[in-house]
Amino acid sequence: MHLLKRVIHHSIEENNLTPDHPKSFTRIATRAIVIKNNKILLMFTERYNDYSLPGGGVDQDEALIDGLKRELSEETGALNINNINPFGLYEEYRPHNSQKHFPDCTIMHMLSYCYVCDIADQLGENKLEYYEVKNGMHVRWVSIDDAIQHNNKTIKNDKKQGLSIQRETYLLQKIKAQIINN
Repeated sequence: MHLLKRVIHHSIEENNLTPDHPKSFTRIATRAIVIKNNKILLMFTERYNDYSLPGGGVDQDEALIDGLKRELSEETGALNINNINPFGLYEEYRPHNSQKHFPDCTIMHMLSYCYVCDIADQLGENKLEYYEVKNGMHVRWVSIDDAIQHNNKTIKNDKKQGLSIQRETYLLQKIKAQIINN
């Protein structure tokens, strides 16, 4: 899959840390791009006031496509996921400070594999995780322009936003340029 973008957080560079630092770990994720009737299927999270592509972490020993189907179905209730095609890879090196997962690591190497796919017209029941429900995550069909505009406004007005909204907004802009405008 071709690389869309590689991002190295400024704190990693400022501290002269290399991406292959011994206190780093790699997280692999998949992200789904589903477009129907000039709308894109996204997740809106109230806590962060942002739109993101449905998807998430791939389990150990799980194939990327299997992870994509599982995550898309869990988050959105998508049924009959098919016609899956690679879109691109977004790679990032970011600070990590979780005491729950990899507590000895300070750098997360995140690989987001993005795929375009089709789904059935109707969504089934989703199965969000506890923290997703707590954060106010909802599935929505929206215009890509509205999602990009909303995320850009959130970035501008909330300086505490994390790195995820930057990734998601970049991906939405790429999707618009390479899929919707073609």
